[in-house]
Amino acid sequence: MAAEMWLDAMQILASTLRLATPLILCAMAGMFSERAGIVDIGLEGKLLMGAFAAAAVTSLTGTPWAGLGAAIAAAVALALVHGFACITHRGDHIVSGVAINILASGLTVVIGIALFTQGGQTPPLSRDERFGPITLPFEAGVADVPWFGPFYSELLSGHNLLVYAALLAVPLASLVLFSTSFGLRLRAVGEAPEAVDSAGYSVAWLRYRAIIITGVLCGIAGAYLSTAHGGGFVREMSAGKGYIALAALIFGKWRPLPTLLACLLFGVLESSAARLSGVSVPLVGQIPIEVILIAPYVLTVVLLAGFFGRAIPPRALGVPYLKER
Repeated sequence: MAAEMWLDAMQILASTLRLATPLILCAMAGMFSERAGIVDIGLEGKLLMGAFAAAAVTSLTGTPWAGLGAAIAAAVALALVHGFACITHRGDHIVSGVAINILASGLTVVIGIALFTQGGQTPPLSRDERFGPITLPFEAGVADVPWFGPFYSELLSGHNLLVYAALLAVPLASLVLFSTSFGLRLRAVGEAPEAVDSAGYSVAWLRYRAIIITGVLCGIAGAYLSTAHGGGFVREMSAGKGYIALAALIFGKWRPLPTLLACLLFGVLESSAARLSGVSVPLVGQIPIEVILIAPYVLTVVLLAGFFGRAIPPRALGVPYLKER
């Protein structure tokens, strides 16, 4: 009985990792831009555009690697548009981010109809056109080992490359932001840009580099949605994941590890939907599947309402910097 419960737990955690992957990548992306002082509500749009570019190019070329490159290029392009509006022209960050989300929502459908005439969708991708699962060494040999076997074969092994990339992005983001001179300057730009400027570094260039990193990570997240976790692009397939990632970032107080845990919390709720369908709860009865499906979005509202402590953003977040002459 205990072994079966352990196996179920490992399967739930493995599903959680797969579902949380786009959230982790988008949250790490938002961390770079917001640590540099750029409010990035446009994570949703970059994620959606990356998903479409990946599926469309993969469908046309037959290789997911070309799709991954296209997703990164498309997301970086939108990130640079956001930077041009907010950094170069000192526009309102929220307005620019919302405009990017609206642009991505409409543009993916228009281009999709023009290319594939399938109502904004892309053709289904075959198994060879997707990032497949990776089997770690010795999985078959340790699968029957009590406790460790399910942990290794169910939780650690069997994910595709982009899942491992998302997990690797967390320590890398922590290393870059908190253990390098570039990260120190990037965080300083979000707190005291005038001090960075007086030290002889370009505030605008540092912020542009931050949003380029943001675009790269959002592009990888989009490629995961349509060429790894899914098998093609469908309209609005991001389904609010960019907003949820932003909520996880705020809940994690703009730090990598707490943000990762918040993303995994959302992933657990989503992965539990199928398993909790039809389950009866004492005094409540059977849980409607609709309640389970909306749980991540309700949790987003709860976290943003500030019920789990006040999150203090970088001091210069959303504040345009005008160089003094």
